[in-house]
Amino acid sequence: MRALRMAALVAGLGLALGAQAADSDTWTLPVAVKKLDNGMTVVVSEDHSSPTVGISMVYHVGMRLEPQNRTGFAHLFEHLMFEGTPDAPKGTFERVIQGGGGIFNGSTRADYTNYIASAPSSALAPILWLEADRMKALDFSAENLANQQNVVKEEIRVNVKNQPYGLFFWTDLNALAFDKWANKHDGYGSFKDLDHASIADVKTFHDTFYQPANAVLGIAGDVTPEQAFKLAQQYFGNIPARALPERPDVSEPLNTKPRHAEETDALAKVPALAVGWKMPPRGSADQVPMMVLSQLLVGDDASRFYQGLVKGRQLLLNIEGGMNFPLGDGSDYAGPSLLGLFAIYKPNATPDQVLAAFNQEIAKVASDGVDETTLAGVKTKMLSDWYGGLEAFINRADTLAKLQTLWGDADVANKMPGWIEAVSADDIKRVARTYLTDANRSVVVRRPVAAAKAPAK
Repeated sequence: MRALRMAALVAGLGLALGAQAADSDTWTLPVAVKKLDNGMTVVVSEDHSSPTVGISMVYHVGMRLEPQNRTGFAHLFEHLMFEGTPDAPKGTFERVIQGGGGIFNGSTRADYTNYIASAPSSALAPILWLEADRMKALDFSAENLANQQNVVKEEIRVNVKNQPYGLFFWTDLNALAFDKWANKHDGYGSFKDLDHASIADVKTFHDTFYQPANAVLGIAGDVTPEQAFKLAQQYFGNIPARALPERPDVSEPLNTKPRHAEETDALAKVPALAVGWKMPPRGSADQVPMMVLSQLLVGDDASRFYQGLVKGRQLLLNIEGGMNFPLGDGSDYAGPSLLGLFAIYKPNATPDQVLAAFNQEIAKVASDGVDETTLAGVKTKMLSDWYGGLEAFINRADTLAKLQTLWGDADVANKMPGWIEAVSADDIKRVARTYLTDANRSVVVRRPVAAAKAPAK
């Protein structure tokens, strides 16, 4: 669950910014983009400040496009990508990268699945060979499938079934807030659906989505665009593109009536609630203002909700949240998303009191906006997080590949700071009035079993 983070004080980033910092406090990231003949897009950011590279392979498929009755399939498939291929048996990927001092990881989100690595620049060619190899084919064996089915089920046990609150602020809130199956189902996965996944399902998914025309390769660090494009052509250029299925319409309007659900939790000791409001579409005029409003309301310990409800009214014990919470942020979604909150409240408080307090904080912004000093501070924090998230080569490659995938423009990395700076107090008021309404709000209350059984007083 990596978050994009950036830094406004460029001098503080030191050598990692290299010559790109120039004489100004605005860092322009070098971005070169090329599409191969088979449809795969390659994005390169050259930086010779360290003899290392970051690599990200992003496939434009995630939980939103997994097959119906196969919840968690995209997540399962991410695990299968590390089970080896006919030419590189299981363990080869790990030995090549870790043997040279590198690291790697993968993750599944609603709209994409990404595979990231960082290593000495001398290892770039072998890593690209490995990525191309598993794009061509996997070791589609019953043993590998069963192994990763069990791994994913164990993740569900650890993170959902045996944890207080069990990610209800993601899975259950989505199920309540959205109407289309693509947006509302549990992408983490159910045991029943995972067990029914077959070798044929896996192979079809790979053939359909894990192909050049549906992929973006990001490379950042000690390599020139010419070198990177040549290597990409060498290893990926001969992989034939296949026809992509038509993407379904997953769009949804804002909700017009409040939605509410009550649940119990056998492991929780204190009550909690999840709150979500449907957000503006990716790329709309309201998206970046909503990102700024999200930071203002729930971005950190200085936020209005934390200061107002945790420190001030002392209704809450804790609060987390943000746009696209908990699987991303305000810039890396393509379909419907929520501004989501997860709040643990004191047993002597009620959900209605907590919701009323949220509304009071929202109403202040919707009617009065925000003063220029506060707004400037919020923007500075966002810019710091944005630039900071681009400093490490592995994060830079990943951010560029994701922006190219979801926005169709990796240079959003350079445009976003200006968009943030341009947000006005009137923009903040507009999006607060439009999106953070009771009619567009979904609430899931999660109470401890003991509290739910206690007689009313």
